[in-house]
Parts: sequence; structure tokens; C-alpha cells
Amino acid sequence: MAEILDRLGEILEARKDADPRSSYVASLYHKGQDAILRKISEEATETILAAKQGDREQIVYETADLWFHTLVLLASEDLRPGDVCRELERRFGVSGIEEKAGRGD
Repeated sequence: MAEILDRLGEILEARKDADPRSSYVASLYHKGQDAILRKISEEATETILAAKQGDREQIVYETADLWFHTLVLLASEDLRPGDVCRELERRFGVSGIEEKAGRGD
């Protein structure tokens, strides 16, 4: 899984220099963070609706869209999928209750 995320991260990084008229991702970068965040919100809502309907195929489809647009956000902030993977690895074996307490929430 990390391999596909890394490959997508590389492509998304390369799209930063693309003409916004030639690339959907470049157009999102060009529109700015608010446009990217709106897409994430839209895809999260669609994922929730698919889950509420119990449509497994749609859940997978919408989750892929959600992950993709989240990767666009990461790239726009000069972050990589590996940064998130390292954070998940850091949390591995730590209870959610302990991890949340460590954040002061």
C-alpha cells in the first residue's frame, strides 16, 4: 500500500508545476487551499453517505476519492504520504485513549 501512496505522492508533487488548464490537480493547487479543503469535505460527506446506505462498492469508491484529495492537501503543504505513515507507525501499539491523553485533548 505504501508503494501506491508514494507513487501518487510523486505524481501530485510533479503536478505543482503543471498548467492548471491541463491537469485537474494543478487546477486545485492553482485555486488554493480552500478549494482543496472543499473537495476533502465533499468527499468525506460522500463517503459517509455511502456508508450510511451500506453500499460497499460506493464506500470504496468514495474513500479512494477522499484519500486522493487528502494526498493533494498533503502535497500542497509539502508533506508526503510517508509523513502520515510514520505518524501511524508511531501510534502503533499505543492505545487510542493513551494517544489522545498525550495530546492533551
